[in-house]
Amino acid sequence: MMTQAYYTGISGLKNSSYGIDIVSNNLANISTVGFRGDNYEFASLFENSLATTSNISSNTVGLGTRIQASAMLQEQGSFMVTQRSTDLAILGEGWFAVEGDGKPFYTKNGAFSFDEEGSLVANDGHYVLGTLAGNISGNTLTQQLAQTPLGNVTSQEKLQFPNDLIFPLKVTTEVEFSGNIGTDDELRTMSASVIDAQGNTNELHLEFTKSKKQIPPGIQWDVKAVTRDKKDLTKIYDTQTGLVSFDETGALVSSTFTSINNNGTQISVDLGKKFDGIVAIANLDISSVSSANGNYEGELAGYNINKNGDIVATFSNGMQSSVGKIAVYHFQNDQGLERVSGTYFATSANSGKPIFYKDSNGQDVTGTDMANFRLESSNVDMTVGLTDLIILQRTYDANSKSVTTADQMIQKALNMDA
Repeated sequence: MMTQAYYTGISGLKNSSYGIDIVSNNLANISTVGFRGDNYEFASLFENSLATTSNISSNTVGLGTRIQASAMLQEQGSFMVTQRSTDLAILGEGWFAVEGDGKPFYTKNGAFSFDEEGSLVANDGHYVLGTLAGNISGNTLTQQLAQTPLGNVTSQEKLQFPNDLIFPLKVTTEVEFSGNIGTDDELRTMSASVIDAQGNTNELHLEFTKSKKQIPPGIQWDVKAVTRDKKDLTKIYDTQTGLVSFDETGALVSSTFTSINNNGTQISVDLGKKFDGIVAIANLDISSVSSANGNYEGELAGYNINKNGDIVATFSNGMQSSVGKIAVYHFQNDQGLERVSGTYFATSANSGKPIFYKDSNGQDVTGTDMANFRLESSNVDMTVGLTDLIILQRTYDANSKSVTTADQMIQKALNMDA
């Protein structure tokens, strides 16, 4: 029994020390962004049954304890507000991934930034993994995208973008007008800014005058259109005329003016149909609204990340386009992930392979929202950690006392034998 008490105390010392190490590491990383704490689970070793006269209960003597498991804490940490749009927090389950030593590492730490080469990296320099949109050729954006479709789970790569990127010039080819020109015999004007192939801003100017010959019950207006240099209004590129007809309610029923040339580019002009576009209604305010496609050439102003994980390029001409998407990975068993370092984990047989969620169309999706200007803090509760540390310390002291007592009993037994 004395030997049994001796080894029972030693196993208790060993496991209490292991538990203290786990809790101490948790507390030491309480300020580490994205840190996932560990829990400890102890199990009893074999027990010996003692004879008893009671038929209701039995008595046993334990032979010590052992570490059963060290499981990852699953609670989500609180969110911290930051000053960078590239700082991300996952609002739910899922993991970011970075390019590790020959295999991906998974993390909750979304403290990302762009390095000098234009790569999205973690704060320790590891490349963040995701899907490239494929809409950049050299230093030119080839397609404007609202979002980047997520590629399959095995095709994710480091996200690298040029530091100099151009949003190309797009000339104006379509213009739409709407508004009310009324019914009074007065000159009405409308205009829209249009862009030519040389990148110049010109003006498409419309003048409406009531036709001398009217065909009841509707009303007819002559329209004269010119395209001209916006800085030098005397420089005319093209002039077109037409006739627009309205019914007795003021709805547009026909127009013979459909297009005009803008310094070499033909522009399609849409005046609408019925009440969708130009109308001629009495007793309503005179109004004019125009919209035109096309844009100026723009230089890269910077990259940002939105809540869908899309990396968005913003340009000096006010245009934006998605150029990539950050991947968010999921696992059948998050607790089965194997810790590589403080905030990095790798797959194991227990975690299973990483997967992407799919939407109703079978398209891979991140499966969760993200928040920029946010970081997830450690999920370690300091109060719980300090309480556990006190309990483990007292357990350690008790086991130390049992070893000391067992040693004293052995010494007394040896002295009695002498």
